[in-house]
Amino acid sequence: MKFTIEHTDTQSSARSGLIDTDHGPIETPIFMPVGTAGTVKAVHQRELKHDIGAQIILGNTYHLYLRPGIDVMEQAGGLHKFISWNGPILTDSGGYQIFSLAAQRKLKEEGATFKSHIDGSTHFFSPERVMDIQRSIGADFIMAFDECAPYPCEKKYAKDSLMLTHQWLDRCIKQFNETQPKYGYQQELLPIVQGSVYPDLRKESAEFVAGKNCFANAIGGLSVGEPAEDMYAMTDLVCGLLPKEKPRYLMGVGTPANILECIALGIDMFDCVMPTRNARHGVLFTERGIINIRNEKWKNDFSLLDENGTTFVDQNYTKAYLRHLLVCNELLAAQIASIHNLGFYIWLVKEARKKIKEGEFLSWKNKMVKQVTQRL
Repeated sequence: MKFTIEHTDTQSSARSGLIDTDHGPIETPIFMPVGTAGTVKAVHQRELKHDIGAQIILGNTYHLYLRPGIDVMEQAGGLHKFISWNGPILTDSGGYQIFSLAAQRKLKEEGATFKSHIDGSTHFFSPERVMDIQRSIGADFIMAFDECAPYPCEKKYAKDSLMLTHQWLDRCIKQFNETQPKYGYQQELLPIVQGSVYPDLRKESAEFVAGKNCFANAIGGLSVGEPAEDMYAMTDLVCGLLPKEKPRYLMGVGTPANILECIALGIDMFDCVMPTRNARHGVLFTERGIINIRNEKWKNDFSLLDENGTTFVDQNYTKAYLRHLLVCNELLAAQIASIHNLGFYIWLVKEARKKIKEGEFLSWKNKMVKQVTQRL
């Protein structure tokens, strides 16, 4: 794989670039729709590619390991073939999901023992096992196995968690280097910077991760409840320490404003369930602000979801119609709203790329952050 920085902003750390993979190019900064269990909820793969313009999507190791199972993944020829998606894929290691099962898991140096949220059965993930599972799933980018410390947490917990994550990273790299891709295309391993909101721990982790010289680097453990100011401060600190010539991936972030602010700090890749999860509850993201389509005020509003008609997805549906579908619990509501929100997110990063190229990013970003955070 290859990463090329094409343009840099003179007033911030924003940059636009291109990642070449065996499944096609990825223009950065990029937003990656989350397809946890082999599907971006309520959205067809055709719509993802042709209507929304997604260039890369995510899968999740924990969920795919439990269902449909790694034997099915291998028989299918990997996740790409299983879900009929011919673009790049990134898989999360499952570390975050295991972290969220705090009452049902035990961590030790060897790995994590956890109980399935499906049937309560007991399973064990080690760094080596997670690498093997992700080789079988076959994503283009696979994540190191880490522990995501909760927020808030004591510094001693964050430090111990960081040491465990670093030990696991070394074992992930060793296992990754001693195995080969299973389906004939290149895979890359991404390490993850942790350290909660403690600057000295973040610095220590960023320097450790940078020293591994992997293709790209990720920042984890943010957007887990900490104030936005802390998220930005930690992101800024870490971006200043990670190699400039490698892609930087901020995991699980976030709102449109979060994405814009973090592009300005030097982040290249984002993912978040927010656009699809909020869509299923009737919350829409637009250039002008945030709409709760369930509100009575939209009942007789026959303007289009995308009022400008030029920004993202060609959907000729009105606010009144989508509100009607949601109130009636029609399945089409989730589809229309999810396509709308994902289309907006993809448009937003595409527009950011354009503004970086034109040298107008910072002023545009400042204007957009004010607009997209308004409640309409």
